[in-house]
Amino acid sequence: MHPRADAAQTVSAPARVRRFTRAERWVHRATAALMGVCVVTAACLYIPTFAELVGRRELVVTVHEWAGLLLPVPVLTGLVSRAFRADLGHLNRWGPHDRVWLGAALRRDRRRASRPAGKFNAGQKTYAAWIAGATLVMLGTGLLMWFTHLTPLMWRTSATFVHDWLALTIGVVVAGHIGMALGDPEARQGLRTGQVSRAWAEREHPLWRP
Repeated sequence: MHPRADAAQTVSAPARVRRFTRAERWVHRATAALMGVCVVTAACLYIPTFAELVGRRELVVTVHEWAGLLLPVPVLTGLVSRAFRADLGHLNRWGPHDRVWLGAALRRDRRRASRPAGKFNAGQKTYAAWIAGATLVMLGTGLLMWFTHLTPLMWRTSATFVHDWLALTIGVVVAGHIGMALGDPEARQGLRTGQVSRAWAEREHPLWRP
């Protein structure tokens, strides 16, 4: 093959950049699986139609409790990964461009220039912070409901109220998160393979320098 033709093919080939390491993808998948078990078992416990279809309430309760207790484990295990710790830093670091991104999102302005983002956009940062806080609240209220002999009745009643309504909110928010992911095949590929196209990275995350 002529050298010029070979060079032309190299230039025209879509460039790929690494977005997530194997450890980061494992943390996401394990957390998603445990969260899915929590949501499904919660639906089986609180929606009569699902409860009748599944039956075996005690088993469902046990699976729900242990899935909830294990939910923080993937994140805690992932802390051994330097790349995962770096991404936590990206998620926790807010800048002026994030306020611009949120303002554009509220105005539904889809122009590329109006939504500057680093490795994670402001919507992803907001979701990560909210779901982390909600998980801790669910874990705390769940423990109060589990160890009934250790807490007063008023605490257990309040914990049950918060746990139930926050569970419903989490279900709605997670459904929205999945919906956003379904609308962005390149983002899903990044979580599946660890790599994304450079064109996508420059378009959706122009401030990110992989």
